[in-house]
Amino acid sequence: MKAVKGQCASWQMNEGVVELDLHRAPCNEIGSLTLNELEEFVAELGRACDQAHALIVFSSMKPGFSAGADLRELYLRAQGMDPVDAVRGVRDYLERIHRVMNAIDAAPLTTIAAVHGVTFGGGFELALVCDLIIADKMARFCFPELRLGLIPGFGGIPRLKRDLGNGVVRDLLLTGRSFNATKAQAVGLVSQVVAEGEALRAARGTAAQLKKFDRRTAVAAKRFIKPIPYEELRQEIDLFCELFTQPAVEAGLRRFVESTDALPYLP
Repeated sequence: MKAVKGQCASWQMNEGVVELDLHRAPCNEIGSLTLNELEEFVAELGRACDQAHALIVFSSMKPGFSAGADLRELYLRAQGMDPVDAVRGVRDYLERIHRVMNAIDAAPLTTIAAVHGVTFGGGFELALVCDLIIADKMARFCFPELRLGLIPGFGGIPRLKRDLGNGVVRDLLLTGRSFNATKAQAVGLVSQVVAEGEALRAARGTAAQLKKFDRRTAVAAKRFIKPIPYEELRQEIDLFCELFTQPAVEAGLRRFVESTDALPYLP
């Protein structure tokens, strides 16, 4: 795999470990440009899997791992469009991001999300596609979409149901509250909590340890214990698109876009 330096994401492989660095200011909001680069990344990843045994996804942005979807772009794109065309555009975007997420989820190597700070919405969903989440103690996890009249749209609901008990899923989805790293570890979401600023180092140590084990065994185990809920993922896209047409969503997105807060995505 050749090293690539993008505007929003960069990647390289060293000693069998692929590292995907997210670096779009201010907090890795996932919009069209980021999606384009992630699509390029998963194409390269597919070709590199024979040489790699692990993938680490991390952020070099100080506020956190990712604040999720670029809501300003989502709102502005829909303005002035026919509602049918707006929903068609949203569905196309969601189907593209789902293909990226599914490709990482299904990759025949062990994937690790090294997270810190804000890990919200679509950023949380990106972490959920990984096999392991290593979080520094300042990480916070949240699905704030409820405040916009929406549900998570990047695959978060089916993956949460796959990994956690329904009580935890309902807490995150229906209240919009955030979990700190300690609670996230207690409910089984996070595999390891480390000191502030140490998530990437810990992820690299874990990836080095994985090299000692037989790849075929790891791939077989992953396929057995981590099925991808494709049908529920498709249903999530349908529900998101249905909700997107509601007046409450436009009002919620307008409030977000017009907010003067430095970090409007914080609860």
